[in-house]
Amino acid sequence: MFYRLLYPMRTYLVVSGRLGEEINVMTADWVTILSSEPFLVGVAVSPKRYTHRLITKYKEYVIAVPSINMLDDVWIAGTKSGPAKIKDMKITFTASRRIKTPSIREALANIECKLVDSKDYGDHTFFVGEVVDYTYDKNAYWNDEPKLDAGFIAHVARNKFAKFENKILVPKTDH
Repeated sequence: MFYRLLYPMRTYLVVSGRLGEEINVMTADWVTILSSEPFLVGVAVSPKRYTHRLITKYKEYVIAVPSINMLDDVWIAGTKSGPAKIKDMKITFTASRRIKTPSIREALANIECKLVDSKDYGDHTFFVGEVVDYTYDKNAYWNDEPKLDAGFIAHVARNKFAKFENKILVPKTDH
């Protein structure tokens, strides 16, 4: 598939729905920042996915940033369909601060999004959410930057993932 020429890509978990009613967790690589003011984040979801139905219904979602310690959960959420898979995952839902969709306690960060727009492009819908709140593991971020040794992961190909190395490269400049 030609879209894989853009990989490796960061991997996220998208939580949708409501605890005690209907809830789902989906692995997503196709997540991007659209604006910093207002803070808008988009995610592409196939209409075939249960997550698509829940985001459309509840008009909100959480983007959770998993760590390498959550790799099995990332794999389950990306290869199994529907909410029944959650019983196979080792995640704990916790109340979000500003929306009813729960966050994931084990995640490095949880970004709470209220749906502001959606549009179909080809075989996916692009959901745009305004970030209304967030939580994060203070051991994973320092001075508004991720600490690379916290275990951030990227999807390389099919069933291959990479974690970030704690090595910062700075370009050489003539300035």
